[in-house]
Amino acid sequence: MIGSKELAVEKEAMGTMVELTSAFEGIASAHIAQIREQVLQSQQFFADLWRIYSQLRVDGMFRFGRDAHGGSDVVNKELMILVTSEGSFSGDIDQRLVAEVTKIYDAAKHDVLIIGHHGAMMLSQKGIPFIKSFKTPEHDLNINTSPIVVEVKKYKSTLVYYQRYNSLMSQSIESIHLSSVVTEMGNTVEAGKEVISEKNYIFEPNVYAVVGHLETSMMQISLSEVILESKLAQYASRFRAMSIAKERAKDTLGDVSLMYNRARRHEKDGRLMEVINGLRGSTE
Repeated sequence: MIGSKELAVEKEAMGTMVELTSAFEGIASAHIAQIREQVLQSQQFFADLWRIYSQLRVDGMFRFGRDAHGGSDVVNKELMILVTSEGSFSGDIDQRLVAEVTKIYDAAKHDVLIIGHHGAMMLSQKGIPFIKSFKTPEHDLNINTSPIVVEVKKYKSTLVYYQRYNSLMSQSIESIHLSSVVTEMGNTVEAGKEVISEKNYIFEPNVYAVVGHLETSMMQISLSEVILESKLAQYASRFRAMSIAKERAKDTLGDVSLMYNRARRHEKDGRLMEVINGLRGSTE
């Protein structure tokens, strides 16, 4: 039988584990609230840009910010952007995302760009090469996606894999074409009251350049929101993992406490029996 001293040490360790998991659970919950607020602000800025863009573009084509008469040097592949976490402390959601990508990846058809060190390590382990990797932004404000958009413009199409936040206990893996992201976000924007055209505004150097700049800006915003959405899911996955770990630690703490109390009682009973036997021996 394990002694009370060993059980006391294990009991203290389990108590510390409960406190730590509770703390990480609280931190993840706080980050979720902050990111939600940032997403709302980003959506408002996107809406302002879309109202201008929708009035200026001459057709329904989305050209990824490329020159309207260019595009001959575009890579004839699809760029796959994977948004993962920077560290492994994010539950199982990164593994699920990489597993989905592995099912359809074809080196002849796809180039991969990875966001997040954890995802980059898993791709390397599976033997899937990537053209570039970026760190997952540490901060949730003013995410700079310009270097990613530079890569996006080189390809005929871009497919983004990211993690969607459904609830604290549910996160899913999603994929969407970047041009569709921008268009779908734009379709939710109410039309502006002010008419913006070359009749009442001067565009320098020309309207095509302005449209290209707006498309680039909206892609940057869209990617920022996708990254924020992924971070929401990552924090939620972490919250779920910490909740499960906390409950397990609590259960273990209860079991260890029960064993500790039994060991203490057994040791006390043993000492009492020794005293009683000693007294009996002295009276005989």
